[in-house]
Amino acid sequence: MNEYEIRAEYDGRSIIVYQAYRAAIALAALQNQRFVSPFSLNRMTWIKPSFLWLMERSNWGLKPGQEMILAVRITRQGWEEALAQAVLTAYDTRVYRDHADWQAQFEHTQVHVQWDPERTLRGKHLSVRSIQVGLSRQIIAKYVNDWTLEIRDYTPLVRKIYGLLQAGHETKARSFLPQERVYALDPKLARRIGIR
Repeated sequence: MNEYEIRAEYDGRSIIVYQAYRAAIALAALQNQRFVSPFSLNRMTWIKPSFLWLMERSNWGLKPGQEMILAVRITRQGWEEALAQAVLTAYDTRVYRDHADWQAQFEHTQVHVQWDPERTLRGKHLSVRSIQVGLSRQIIAKYVNDWTLEIRDYTPLVRKIYGLLQAGHETKARSFLPQERVYALDPKLARRIGIR
């Protein structure tokens, strides 16, 4: 197992990424099957293919402003287009010639990649790291208009899993988790984002 892995639910054409929003943004997106106002095209948005990582980040949709969990199915072509432009949020000697090289790329990139510890169902750290991708305002329009295929409301699913966890039914809760598996990349693209 690699230390860095993209874990996702995907098929031959698409990959699911997750985002947490307040109701006004989420409901408008669900109704239009596109992100529309009050979603802003002028600020960075982060997408995460790991369901459990987003559960940790949003505290199972309990954090203010993150009450609704959306599963956004986007094209694999768009996903990999984003990764091909990505620069890591932290300097990595395995990826960049030197700190100045990373700094120069970071200042001009449209896409950021950050690796954080993957989580268990109970929120504990795993040794493997999970990806989150930040799309800057220069590329968000592509995400919204070209890459997005479908937006689903996963809030009821999140509530169900969380309720089962709180009641001590971990095995049953686990049965409702999205079926994620390792998403393989072309070796050159994998190296660009720090996958060994």
